[in-house]
Amino acid sequence: MTEPRPGNTRKGPGRILVAVYGLFALSAGARAGLQLATRFAEAPLAYLLSALAAAIYLVATITLGLGTRTSRRIAWVAVGIELAGVLAVGTLSLLDPAAFPHATVWSGYGIGYGFVPLILPVIGLVWLWYTRPRPSTP
Repeated sequence: MTEPRPGNTRKGPGRILVAVYGLFALSAGARAGLQLATRFAEAPLAYLLSALAAAIYLVATITLGLGTRTSRRIAWVAVGIELAGVLAVGTLSLLDPAAFPHATVWSGYGIGYGFVPLILPVIGLVWLWYTRPRPSTP
């Protein structure tokens, strides 16, 4: 397998990363959409947070897939917000379970999804750093 060119987030292992983000955007979005449409009153905060997670996954999917200079900047922000969100919601859901009567994608650091929501942004940030554009060396 050839190594990705610096700056290219969608080659090599980046394809798998984009696919996983796309899968999470689809699954979290479908789940949140159904919950918001049918049971919003039961746990509005949890369902809105799941919808936010889905939106962030979608932005990460698109921006990592494009791999342009601008999209990389947006990806850094989206994946950074994702990591902050999973850490904040994960911690709050453990400290105050009553605030989250229904699980979100990020509850318990993503325990319902095999902790992928916790690991995914770390891998995303590492991949963005690894594929960062570097000055040419003569």
